[in-house]
Amino acid sequence: MLNPTPLRVCIAGAGAIGCTLAARLVESGQPVSLLARGKTLTALRGNGIQLTDLDGEHRVHVSASDDCRKLGEQDLLFICTKAPALAGLLPELAPLIGPDTVVVPVVNGVPWWYFHGIEGRFARHRVEAVDPGGTLSASLDLRHILGCVVFITAESSAPGVVRSNNPHLMIFGEPNGQMSERLERVRALIAASGIEARATERIRDQLWTKIIANLTSNPLSVVTGATLEQLYGQAELKTVVGKILQETLLTAAAYGARIQFDPQTFMELGAGMGAVRTSMLQDYEQGRPLELAAIGDAVVELAGYQGLAMPTTQDILALARFRSAPGHVHSPAH
Repeated sequence: MLNPTPLRVCIAGAGAIGCTLAARLVESGQPVSLLARGKTLTALRGNGIQLTDLDGEHRVHVSASDDCRKLGEQDLLFICTKAPALAGLLPELAPLIGPDTVVVPVVNGVPWWYFHGIEGRFARHRVEAVDPGGTLSASLDLRHILGCVVFITAESSAPGVVRSNNPHLMIFGEPNGQMSERLERVRALIAASGIEARATERIRDQLWTKIIANLTSNPLSVVTGATLEQLYGQAELKTVVGKILQETLLTAAAYGARIQFDPQTFMELGAGMGAVRTSMLQDYEQGRPLELAAIGDAVVELAGYQGLAMPTTQDILALARFRSAPGHVHSPAH
């Protein structure tokens, strides 16, 4: 029997991914509230969201606010922000979270909840690079968390204006590997919006797949300014990408991850993405904080726990960090 009461859904973060998700949900008939601030909030209230994707043009009006108390308790909360913003944002989200609220972090890199729900020697362990001092873990009871890996490439040209030229895919999974009722409920909601949605018992396999894609492309794109097509297709860059790929695959394997691709196919798929600029390169050009800790440092930390070294990865992270330091940021000439 269908629940006659519509779900209360909130999306915290109105960047490219948050707006893509909001537009598709609203168009499917699911009301959505957006937590946004400043110019973004003004633009959303005035113009709504304009999304252009493979299904065409989507123009929707959304309910947007910068006050969590006004938005109130939610059934489902998507956190669609960059990893560096989490420490400041997460404590503020408390008014949105009730006893049964499902919280879905749609965030790149190694999640702060990575070791939640697992057994063995890493049970109750913490990834210091993404949760220094346990601030995030203390801000939210991890039982609310539903794992998510998003495979959506989208770029925002202005607040609320988003373009995506590739298929949308979101994969969900419980941190403890169970196939739960709430997992299926969230999967079905997203699928109804026209986004391909899958549920898995092994969400960390998908996390590692996305981490590998991010780590082999994002930091190096900041150093070189290269697109995905160039990173994975040009001989000089492919050599470096290949070394990072091998280091990351070894680390993933040490944690029992099952990766479904071989390196050659992975490189070909990356090159086939075309002249796409990574989200980190976009952030660099806009002078925004980079997700180097979540996408890079956390993986190096995980490798260290297993006695593995990632020398090439660490070198590229150091170069990207140098380029993005204050005084080095620039916008490209167009």
